[in-house]
Amino acid sequence: MDIAGILKKLKNNEITPEEAECQLKIGTFEQLSDIAKVDIHRVKRVGIPEAVLADCKTDEDIVSIARVHLEHEGRAIITRASEENYTSLKKLAGEKGAKTRWNERARIVVIGEPVPKTGGRVGVISAGTADIPVAEEAKVIAEEMGCSVTTIYDAGVAGIHRLFPELTKLVGNGVDAIVVAAGREGTLPAIVSGLVDVPVIGVPVSTGYGAGGKGEAALLSMLQSCSVLTVVNIDAGFVAGAFAARIANLAARHRNHKV
Repeated sequence: MDIAGILKKLKNNEITPEEAECQLKIGTFEQLSDIAKVDIHRVKRVGIPEAVLADCKTDEDIVSIARVHLEHEGRAIITRASEENYTSLKKLAGEKGAKTRWNERARIVVIGEPVPKTGGRVGVISAGTADIPVAEEAKVIAEEMGCSVTTIYDAGVAGIHRLFPELTKLVGNGVDAIVVAAGREGTLPAIVSGLVDVPVIGVPVSTGYGAGGKGEAALLSMLQSCSVLTVVNIDAGFVAGAFAARIANLAARHRNHKV
């Protein structure tokens, strides 16, 4: 049912305001020509913003979908973007009078004003420097969900002594969840999970080569962890960042409620 139909039922007292809100959240999207059904209410429905995955889309399609998000929500997030995509999206932002943020490592473009801080706190750790792009994707997404993010980079098991002083600081900052990105053998998330009392999300990264390369050994290692660990798919920084932010935002809501 379209919005007009839902509002008509509400006006005629055929449904309650709560039922109308539920139907509006579930059924609202924008049909864009024959290429996309743009979910313009995802962040209101589930608390996680919709993102435009640039992979396998033309530059024109990316800009068109981003334009719909800007018109309805005032912001757009584009992941796995290229320099060419960024140039086109920056032009779109200029037309709309919106700010643009470009994280080259994470390959993420964000158009629109920063979201208000929720009080949620997320930690992001990378095992090696090769894992930083995926870690940065998680960081950007957590920030776009209102969280403050503290990072520790290049602290893998080959020189584990590098981790402990930084991890002490991270825990001291009171983080609510930690994302750990690791390629090769993917050991670091299990180690971190065995040392802290907050949820840890492991992200296997497609570094490494030969047998078990492309993140496969890291994924299997994390799935076999003896310590309690949540694991997302290979290179899924977006999912890890969003999941950590969801945990952190719930924790922040609980803290605010107690106060």
